[in-house]
Amino acid sequence: MEKNIEIICKALSAKKGVRIRVLDVRDLTSIADHFILASTRNKKQSQAAADEVEEKLAQEGIHALRKEGYREGDWILLDFGDVIVHIFTDEERRRYDFDTLWQEAPAAEYHDIGEINE
Repeated sequence: MEKNIEIICKALSAKKGVRIRVLDVRDLTSIADHFILASTRNKKQSQAAADEVEEKLAQEGIHALRKEGYREGDWILLDFGDVIVHIFTDEERRRYDFDTLWQEAPAAEYHDIGEINE
């Protein structure tokens, strides 16, 4: 699982995803073990980031169980079972404020130098 999280975070960063956070939601919900949140500047960047995540995980034989919001691009959800990726435009991230909504979840920040800091 950690390898997949690292692949996702690198893919998001490669396509200009910023404010990448990995939330451990295992003790808060049964729908997933981790949420990964990322912001982009616009819809095209969100779509490019989603494409990159899907491509990199497909190389590992992992495919999304569900994908929502891709056409609109403001908030794209990629469901990989244990990991759900949320790619927001800046405006949508502020509107839905998952960072506050899930503030009880242990969180780690991903920085584009290739590391996750808790």
